[in-house]
Amino acid sequence: MLGKSFVPLALLSLPFGVFGGQIPVVDGVIGGVPSDSSDFVEAVRVPISNVVTTPGKLRVVENSGICETTPGVFQASGYGDLTATESLWFWFFAARKSPETAPLALWFNGGPGSSSMIGLLQENGPCRINNDTTTVSLNPFSWNNDANVLYIDQPVGVGFSHGDEKVGTSEQAAADVWTFLQIFLSDKRFSHLQLNKLALWTESYGGHYGPTFAAYFLKQNAAILERKVSGKILNLQVLGIGDGLTNPLIQYPGYIEFAGVNPYHPLVTPDVIAAANTSWTTPVTGCRDMIIACNGVNGTDAICSSAQNFCNNRILSPLAGNYDVYFILAMNPDPYPPEISTFLNTVAPQIGGEVTWVQSSNSVYRNFSKTGDWMRNSAPDLEFVINSGIRTIIYDGDADYILNSDGVEAMVDDLETIWSPIYKFQKFQTFKVRGQEAGVFKNAGRFSYVRIYGAGHEVPAYKHGKLAYGEAAAQFFTQIMRDENLSST
Repeated sequence: MLGKSFVPLALLSLPFGVFGGQIPVVDGVIGGVPSDSSDFVEAVRVPISNVVTTPGKLRVVENSGICETTPGVFQASGYGDLTATESLWFWFFAARKSPETAPLALWFNGGPGSSSMIGLLQENGPCRINNDTTTVSLNPFSWNNDANVLYIDQPVGVGFSHGDEKVGTSEQAAADVWTFLQIFLSDKRFSHLQLNKLALWTESYGGHYGPTFAAYFLKQNAAILERKVSGKILNLQVLGIGDGLTNPLIQYPGYIEFAGVNPYHPLVTPDVIAAANTSWTTPVTGCRDMIIACNGVNGTDAICSSAQNFCNNRILSPLAGNYDVYFILAMNPDPYPPEISTFLNTVAPQIGGEVTWVQSSNSVYRNFSKTGDWMRNSAPDLEFVINSGIRTIIYDGDADYILNSDGVEAMVDDLETIWSPIYKFQKFQTFKVRGQEAGVFKNAGRFSYVRIYGAGHEVPAYKHGKLAYGEAAAQFFTQIMRDENLSST
């Protein structure tokens, strides 16, 4: 969903478009559901090279010299072919320090249907896109300082990935990602990483992806040990979710609260808030009861899809007002972070890209909208992962509307885990980075939450006070990856 690039304001009047780069605007509704009559078509994907797939294997370009320019640091990009007609794109960067023993961190952007190159180039990768949108600069706060980082475009059809676009639920996506990792860790260039700590980091629709993928990995591990499934054990130890959509029933009231009262300014007038509140509370046909029905015993894809369409039409979309939904300190359209498509399509031949890169896949988004996956509750999977002993962090930026801290914190408070009683007893502490106040946090056992000041939806893309871009995010990433509680520096 959620990440951003420049979109002309005129686009908002079109029947479809990519608002801010990740959440489509469908018939004028942010996160709407395409109908058969919607002019919601997939961008043309032009092949830029001849493709010969190798099912069950990787096809790799090593050390392209693009993005990571630190001397001696290995990088690789290319495809893992799930089948002859399904290929997932990846870009791997070895750790700048001790790559043989450093953890392996996976990164996924959301959407559903958005490319993880957003995170790489706008947020936490070895290089950051410059304002000219055509060049990059080395990122001193890259997450590959101390971790091997693997960015994956998924599902098939997203970003540089290509092939049969069959995935329409988070569970289906999880199965494909697991298969990709089996292929990746079987390759001689990467097989040594199977024994290293594995971490799963994601944002936005990653509030669904993260819990679902992590739970699937853990259940597959158990099935392998019981000899019910053949495969490699994934050494999952960390889950990180930024500004995530996990439990819509608990999070949607956050739009109503945040639009009126947030750390900066109201987003809309009281009458717009009142109308949204009515749309939330109306019995049976209101958003709240529609989400409940979606997740009930008689919930169907159609019920869930209708809930997404109604709630985003009546609540999420109108409450944004004229502010950028990913960073409310800016009006629409906010040109930051700079767009990345020009850069990626320029370097595609050098890094092994086989089709024109698109930031968000309308066809993948349409698949998910038909199943209503958006409105399904991923909190049970999140609770399972936390209760399985996985170190988990939930983080967000206090200037993000689209998955705002009011909703995220309500979701966290609603969790029922082994750490929840301790968490609810804790008081927020100040999160300092180099002595500067950068947010507030709580630790409870192996669970942590942090809200970062001045950050929008893509938390590592922002800076606050005298801190550098991504510096606060690098601190919590490093601490969690070291299996430490959050703490001030």
